[in-house]
This record gives sequence, C-alpha cells and structure tokens, in this order.
Amino acid sequence: MSEVLKNEKALVVFSGGQDSTTCLFYAKKHFKEVELVTFEYGQRHAKEIEVARQIAEDQNLKHHVLDMSLLSQLTPNALTSSDISISEDEDIPNTFVPARNLLFLSFAGALAYQINAKHIITGVCETDFSGYPDCRDSFIKSMNLSLSLSMDRDFVIHTPLMWLNKKETWALSDELGVLDYVRYNTLTCYNGIIAEGCGTCPACRLRKRGLDQYLAEKGVHS
Repeated sequence: MSEVLKNEKALVVFSGGQDSTTCLFYAKKHFKEVELVTFEYGQRHAKEIEVARQIAEDQNLKHHVLDMSLLSQLTPNALTSSDISISEDEDIPNTFVPARNLLFLSFAGALAYQINAKHIITGVCETDFSGYPDCRDSFIKSMNLSLSLSMDRDFVIHTPLMWLNKKETWALSDELGVLDYVRYNTLTCYNGIIAEGCGTCPACRLRKRGLDQYLAEKGVHS
C-alpha cells in the first residue's frame, strides 16, 4: 500500500467479528488515523455490540455505534430473530439481511463525510461469502461509485479480505501479529459465544475449518 495512505484517515465498518477485527488491524497498519463504526440493527444477540465496544476500548479507537433497528422491522430473518432457526437449505441462507451492506455502507459514507475520512474499510468477502449477494466485489465497486457521486467526495472502499478464504484470513491476522487476539477476543458465532463459539452454527464451522487448515499448514495443533 502506498506510503501516502499512511497519512490519511480510515473508517472501519466493525462488528467485533473475525473479519472486521482483522480489518481493524489492517487499517491500523496502513492508515495514520482509524475510527470504527458499528451498527445496532436488532441482530440476534446484543453480545456483538458489547464485543465491538470492548475491542474498540482495548485498541483505544474512537467508536461510533449507530442505531439501525429499522432493518429488523423491514427484513425479519434468522440473523435478526431468535424465533427463526438458522438454515442453509436455500440458495441464499436465511441469515441474509436484505439491503444490510447497502445501508451500512451508505451510513458509513455519511459518517466518513462528517469525520473527513476518505477511506472506508469493510470485511466483506466473495470467496467465503456464504451466498450473500451484497458481499460481492461487483456490488462494492458500484457502492463506491454511488457514495462518491452522492456526496461529491472521492471515497475509496477497501476490501482487504475480498479474495481470501478463511484460512487466508487467519494467515493475514497472523501476518499482522494478532492471530491470538482475533482468535480469543472476537465474536463470529450466530449464537453469541465469544472466541471458539458454539461450534455448530455455519459461521463457527467456517471459522474453525479455516483456523484448523491454517494451523495444520504451520504444523501447529489447534
């Protein structure tokens, strides 16, 4: 990454999970100033917000928490309602929240405008994107253009995980020197269990498979 960017400001879309926490440390390495934004949208468990706040405090970063509870009213699904069982039987999992990343990036853009941050970083990934259409590279590119045109600002949306699978995402956290921090302090589990998680939900299985693959490649037992 260009040395010029190290003098600029970035806003990380931050959930406190493996991917966004890896992006946090990526941002800290590459940008002079970093702030975080977390969205409270009626997600399945409030623990996600608590974990995001704790990590932000640990890293001494300014943390914005925005109320997006309207999402849970518009798009009830397994990620916003504990009454709906998580299922992967359909082409798009029922944990998909329609328009979530569209709205998150729109509001992140508005906040970035206010805090004078040119760069927006999000942990979306097309390689292990779970069938979510709003995690695709084509969507991010279109959103980057829309944000820039809508506010007449030259925003840059960075997606450092876009072409990485979970094993490679763990490798990136290790390269950044924070593998253990990400492993033991983040929340990926759909059931709200920090670190190793419940071990059975789709998010936990994907996370664990990637970690096991990476540690095995290094010759380390998980």
